[in-house]
Amino acid sequence: MIMGYSVEGSTDRALLKGLRDRWCPQMEMVEGHFRGSTGESRRREISKICDEFAFKGVDVMVFTTDANDRPWREVKKEEQDRFPPARLSLAIVGVADRNVECWICRDAAYVAERLGVSADVLSVADPKSGFESAIGLSRDDRKEAEIAALVLTAPLERWLDEPSFADFYEQLRDVSQRSGCAIENLRERGTGRE
Repeated sequence: MIMGYSVEGSTDRALLKGLRDRWCPQMEMVEGHFRGSTGESRRREISKICDEFAFKGVDVMVFTTDANDRPWREVKKEEQDRFPPARLSLAIVGVADRNVECWICRDAAYVAERLGVSADVLSVADPKSGFESAIGLSRDDRKEAEIAALVLTAPLERWLDEPSFADFYEQLRDVSQRSGCAIENLRERGTGRE
């Protein structure tokens, strides 16, 4: 199986690699390329990226973006509206409410323990800067392997309390059942709360 993906940044790419390694390590990942350096550039080129993926024979296309300060469902609809209708059935659109670091730090205690910092640094409305500092992310070292490793072993069932991640997870799980990858049923495992 080949997954084409288009993301806004290195943390999003690391998140997808961690999920792939967790659920379907044999899946090949192909990054979609776009000209420009912003999320808006990528949005304008979604149709071209879809054509590139079709040419490369991808089985599923995964696009992620951040909602920033907008309602994530609204952003998701706008993103989906940019897809050529013939390609939409192969597309998964993940929109993180605020940013992808909010997903990763959903269980702040887990991330804090792994990174050796106080959970208070990550237990905030927007943990992006605290997370980047704690993991040592810099312009020259995006820490993708370390972020993927965090995601690989994260208690994802706790992330389901975040509606935007739950939506992304359900899309991934639906596709996995058609593709032969075994994505665990996190809902059976519960939220991990007593």
